[in-house]
Amino acid sequence: MKIALTLTLALAGATFAAQAQEIKGDAARGATLNATCIGCHGIPGYQASFPEVYRVPAISGQNDKYIIAALNAYKKGERRHPTMRAISGSLSEQDMADLAAYYATHGGEPAVPAAGKAPPPDVAALLAKGACASCHGEQFNKPIDGSYPKIAGQYPDYLFAALKAYKVEGNPNVGRGNAIMSAQVRQFSNQELKAIAQYLGSLPADVHTVAQSKFR
Repeated sequence: MKIALTLTLALAGATFAAQAQEIKGDAARGATLNATCIGCHGIPGYQASFPEVYRVPAISGQNDKYIIAALNAYKKGERRHPTMRAISGSLSEQDMADLAAYYATHGGEPAVPAAGKAPPPDVAALLAKGACASCHGEQFNKPIDGSYPKIAGQYPDYLFAALKAYKVEGNPNVGRGNAIMSAQVRQFSNQELKAIAQYLGSLPADVHTVAQSKFR
């Protein structure tokens, strides 16, 4: 009886895990959940002021799996930002999947971006040192895994702030905890990170900000 119960519980756990992995995002429902999101991500060029002034990231056209991964990182405290942690903490796994499905196709299907300009030699050396393309893919717009972000064409000031955040330690409200990214950015000075961010932000991209009214 004990063995049978153990097997039953194990199978139930496996079934639950499989169901959790198979959550499908509903873009139509996501469109009804994003009232909080549009206050920042629905205003082109909108600037955050914590912990410094920078444009909030463009998320329309971003990978759905990455959006889910980012929201979960905020929810778990791996990304330390009080506002985003509070928002993500209110979302269920289904909510996250639905919002991600919505933003992944928001503003139309992603266009195939034209090839961007080659980086200056000094920036090319930095990108090679960080092995950035090995994860973020061709033109930094085709990540090798959907849980990694498209970073081409993202706002440079946001990219710079995000990269610096991986260097932060011991601050409960600021910083990002990711072993791979932390190891990568610690190789660079802030000046070098800014140069990387400026180049990446200059590239053609799928990600963009679609203006949305706060009144519905």
